Amino acid sequence: MAETWRHQVRVYLPEPLAELARAAPDAPALRPLMDLLARHDARPVSQLDAFEAYCAEAERRGDQADPLYRWTQATLADPAKRRVHLCAFALRVAGQEVYPQAAADELEAALRPLVGGGVVERLSRHDTNPATNMPVPAEYRG
Repeated sequence: MAETWRHQVRVYLPEPLAELARAAPDAPALRPLMDLLARHDARPVSQLDAFEAYCAEAERRGDQADPLYRWTQATLADPAKRRVHLCAFALRVAGQEVYPQAAADELEAALRPLVGGGVVERLSRHDTNPATNMPVPAEYRG
């Protein structure tokens, strides 16, 4: 039986809207996106906020030696990378970080018309297949 990978759709917003989405997701400028997401039981989660929360939790557990923690900390310390992740939002569907392909297909198709219209700059799609995900760079391992 073939593996069934789970998926995640991400949206990338212009920096001013990304900051607004983090502070006031109900702002009128975000209504087209937020209304569409609500119809799909989806909500955006700032990648920057998720990275910061991950690091805080790792610190609480005492996992600072973990390679993923060290890589994430290095990302957060780099101003250019912080800016990229400030503008990136993972879309959770029904509270799930990753979801079946059909849900991702439907969400991605619904979002396509918003790309380039001033709210969403671009979309990306990710899956749980280890072969298609970047491994922790060697400098953060061991």
